[in-house]
Amino acid sequence: MGRPLPQEPMIFLKPDSALLKKNKPFFLPDFSKNMQFEAEVVLRISKLGKGIAAKYAHRYYDALTVGIDFTARDLQHRFSQAGHPWELSKTFDGSAPVGTFLPAEKFVNHSDIGFTLEVNGEVRQEGNTSDLIFGFSEIIEYVSGYYTLKTGDLIFTGTPSGVGPVKKGDNLVARLAGETVLDFFVR
Repeated sequence: MGRPLPQEPMIFLKPDSALLKKNKPFFLPDFSKNMQFEAEVVLRISKLGKGIAAKYAHRYYDALTVGIDFTARDLQHRFSQAGHPWELSKTFDGSAPVGTFLPAEKFVNHSDIGFTLEVNGEVRQEGNTSDLIFGFSEIIEYVSGYYTLKTGDLIFTGTPSGVGPVKKGDNLVARLAGETVLDFFVR
């Protein structure tokens, strides 16, 4: 994204109304002219936890998928330039399509899971959890230092290069370790 690497994870909360499940279409909102996708591996929290040490973090999630963190770049830029918080650019209704979850035990090494995002059949993002700035355990430790994690909470982990705009009619397909977990259209 052209910014210096952060010294600690950046946190954005998404309300329940931001989640978009079951491959439902994403409707472009009227308030943005520059909507962009960011594919990310998503962790599903499986038990209550607060102040979780990194060495125990693997005990607090049970499933993984890929989600899209849609961002209204024009709003983000405007708010950022004004020195204001930019949650509105990322937390609006339907801004977080989430794929089908796969059991965490399916993956031998959680630090080496590939994922991709295709837009209209073209791979636009390709990443691996080994490339995350902060791994799953570090993210869970950091977040649980501020928030009590509850069963069913979702944590988006970070996006690889290749983010870009979407338009009506686009088909987004996300894969985790080669398995299709998300397939939806932009309307």
